[in-house]
Amino acid sequence: MKHTLLLAAATCIALTGTHVWADDDDDGGFGLAGLLSAKNKEDLPPITLSAGMPLSDAPWELQSGTYYEFEIQGDGSQELALIGPEFFRAIWVDEIVVEGLEIRPLGLDSVEFDEAGEMEIGFVAIKPGRYYLKVPGSTGETQRLEINIK
Repeated sequence: MKHTLLLAAATCIALTGTHVWADDDDDGGFGLAGLLSAKNKEDLPPITLSAGMPLSDAPWELQSGTYYEFEIQGDGSQELALIGPEFFRAIWVDEIVVEGLEIRPLGLDSVEFDEAGEMEIGFVAIKPGRYYLKVPGSTGETQRLEINIK
């Protein structure tokens, strides 16, 4: 196996004159820290946590391998949470920022606002599928955000 890989790499270099691995100059690949670079980052619309108000205007359509950031804004009108364990296991959470404090969790199941505040979550979409974030115990469509990772 090792010899097959070396032979394939040598053949590629001989035929094209280029290496088969990504480097800093590679605009098309995500070598080194390219996955977290600005050119691979997208901002999502904020989620609003407010009694009786919709979470979001539209579903999220995400691309696997892209870095996303979004804000959750709670107005303090009610103690509200967001759950979405399947979604949180389909992404890699880079950081959660709350009032300037950066949190780098290993995993996440839900978030809760006991009072007014704001948090920002940065993540990389990993596993394609259909997911959701919702207010626990709610049944209305406006209290659920549909998410599709392609």
